[in-house]
Amino acid sequence: MLFLNKKDLVIIIFVIAIVPIFWFGVFVGKNEVICEVCQPTDINFSLFWTAYHQLKEKFVGPEKITDENVLYGAISGMAQSLEDPYTIFFNPEDAKKFEDELAGFFDGIGIEIGIKKEQLTVVSPLEGTPAQKAGLRPGDKITKINGKDALRMTTDEAVNLIRGEKGTQVTLTIYRTSWTDAKDFKIIRDTIKIPSLKWELVEGNIAKLRIYQFSQTLSNDFNQAALEILNSPAKKIILDLRNNPGGYLEISQNIAGWFLEKGKIVVIEDFGASKEQKIYKAEGNASFLQYPMVILINEGSASASEILAGALKDNRDIKLIGEKSFGKGSVQEGVNLKDNSFLKITVAKWLTPNGISISEKGLDPDIKVALTDDDYENEKDPQLDKAIEILKVMH
Repeated sequence: MLFLNKKDLVIIIFVIAIVPIFWFGVFVGKNEVICEVCQPTDINFSLFWTAYHQLKEKFVGPEKITDENVLYGAISGMAQSLEDPYTIFFNPEDAKKFEDELAGFFDGIGIEIGIKKEQLTVVSPLEGTPAQKAGLRPGDKITKINGKDALRMTTDEAVNLIRGEKGTQVTLTIYRTSWTDAKDFKIIRDTIKIPSLKWELVEGNIAKLRIYQFSQTLSNDFNQAALEILNSPAKKIILDLRNNPGGYLEISQNIAGWFLEKGKIVVIEDFGASKEQKIYKAEGNASFLQYPMVILINEGSASASEILAGALKDNRDIKLIGEKSFGKGSVQEGVNLKDNSFLKITVAKWLTPNGISISEKGLDPDIKVALTDDDYENEKDPQLDKAIEILKVMH
């Protein structure tokens, strides 16, 4: 099954097939439609059938008008009509790719993209991928894909243009706020394996723990890393969530349990005024509760990483350092259709424990530190430097 029986799933990172695409919501349960005929009585479908027959009779390429194409196109169009970039229909082929990508393996260039202010935007290049090596950064605007104008392009259209086989090339035209003109990035697709985390000891007693994504493998990897940190000289923690586009909600909730008292609120699922909110709480061992810590965030921190950062900030007043996060805080419910196609539907919004909406607004850093072009080119990291500086005087 698509979600391996996991009930709650944050997709911040929707890594669609060949190009990891940021659609990232949260799946809350999984339904399967079994009704054969559930036609609403207040909709007259005669207009649809009139258009269908006109297309079939007059379109210059009638061989393209198959029953399957018409059906999938109609469902996709119905989802797109809601003008929500995270409500999407997947045909059976794309649904299977979606499943594979959630496991952390896919062919592509290794970026998460989303729509921000009606513009295709790089959420984050993933660690060690062709996109990162090519120099793409969070916040980059995609103006063209293989020469095609992307100004009003949907994420669906972007997926179809960017995806491709390993070894093939895609050209992304990128605009960055520090540039006068857009530039072309020619990137060769490859097989991507996304790491879950990495940690190291810095300054003798600070554990720098970087989480790349909240994948299926993170819980086991984090358990191992946590034991290593607890048995190391580390007395303080830098939690690095930069360029982390999200993953599974339950994994984020699990990780929060290492840093919060049991029973503390991690995130609130808000369905609007007509429905009761759902509250997710920490359920872990709180082994790092007494460790002084700070959190690094940037424009590439989204969804599950924003949930974790917001939970630690609201509950423990842990300082956020870096730049404003992406602002992906909507919740998606997954619906399996009978032919293995799939619908992802936005059903709610995420709120931090203090009731602050993450959606579109993002999290503001307590201490703002930007990375300049010079920092990137010379591999400087003033955000990390500031985190170390602050932790050195914390007890």
